[in-house]
Amino acid sequence: MPQYDYVAMDSKGREKKSTIKAPSEEVALQELKKKGLFPTSIKPAVTSKPAPKKAKSSGGSLNISFGPLIIPHKELIILTRQLAILLDAGLPLIRALRTLERQARNPSVRGVLGKIAAAVEGGATFAEALSQHPKSFDKLYLNMVRAGEASGAMETILDRLAGFMEKAARIASKVKSAMIYPIVVLSISLAAVVGLMVFIVPNFSKIFADLLPGEPLPAITEFFINISNTLISRWHIYLITIASIIVFFKLFGKIPFGKYILDYLKYHMPIFGSIISKTAVSRFSRTLGTLMASGVPVLNALAIVKDTSGNEVVAKAITKVHAAVKEGEGIANPLGKTKVFEAMVISMVEVGEETGKLPEMLTKIADTYEDEVDNKVGALTSLIEPLMIVALAGIVGTIVVALFMPLVKIIEKMS
Repeated sequence: MPQYDYVAMDSKGREKKSTIKAPSEEVALQELKKKGLFPTSIKPAVTSKPAPKKAKSSGGSLNISFGPLIIPHKELIILTRQLAILLDAGLPLIRALRTLERQARNPSVRGVLGKIAAAVEGGATFAEALSQHPKSFDKLYLNMVRAGEASGAMETILDRLAGFMEKAARIASKVKSAMIYPIVVLSISLAAVVGLMVFIVPNFSKIFADLLPGEPLPAITEFFINISNTLISRWHIYLITIASIIVFFKLFGKIPFGKYILDYLKYHMPIFGSIISKTAVSRFSRTLGTLMASGVPVLNALAIVKDTSGNEVVAKAITKVHAAVKEGEGIANPLGKTKVFEAMVISMVEVGEETGKLPEMLTKIADTYEDEVDNKVGALTSLIEPLMIVALAGIVGTIVVALFMPLVKIIEKMS
């Protein structure tokens, strides 16, 4: 009896790969559906095994690799857009892949494209060829490609995927710039203050000891001199403490509970918390809307969104929504119970479900929240600059005043 290799999703949205015996492909599909699986790819087992051999000998060239080949995210966006254009122009998939392989300047991109093209030439589906490179193509990318293969509209799906990746990269870049700017200014300010305490204050301390022997100094002057002495004599303790804190948070963020706690604090922190939460909602809405518009079943789409959310607070909320939808509920009601999403999001999702235009409504939610993030980032950037200048001026001014106060005594004594 013939055997068929298949890739399918179970009711929880998990991917499953195996082999099934059946008289025909149609019978195999029916058997899989009876088991509660949703096939995304099925083919005779005998045609899928030669593919790796062909991939190694493609073009008769010798491929030497010193590690996994990875396509950088920025180049992946461009590559996806170019592939969509070539397919829309009528080029077959293999020819389009070979064309992009010849044009690629990055050796990693060229190597990955060559392996994908060889696998497709050997009989693998496009999604199966991509799945051999998980570091370059995530679950979202793979599932949208599978949806494109199932619907026969690969160029449309790839164009939609490229648009999604471009918008996600743009909003992530803006959020990073909003975070990096105050960190850079704060680091420069801290370096300036440490420089004053290490190089300037000790010189004044010697002057005070020579010209005001035995006389008490003002409390604020004594405070800064003590800090300066501690920095100079115990600098290694400060470095060890800072390094320990960084290592602790790095390790704490790798365990599930720690990652959830850190994401929860980010989600609710002052000023930046609003930007982070709106970015998470925008990412959730656009990812789910893009997947559903591409034909991915809602349960599978929710599972993918959970894995690609990038925030444990949102992922935990989506897990609850997934469980509720699996029991037959809609999305809006369980989404509201999570207390993670704002009322406007819930109401717009509810309207989308009632009108049957949920993917379009989710895209509108994402557009709205991206605009809000843009506005908040701009306002935050314009607000942080004067605040940082005032704070730095206040700290430096306080140190200067603390050093100037004993000088008054010295001037009086000399006069």
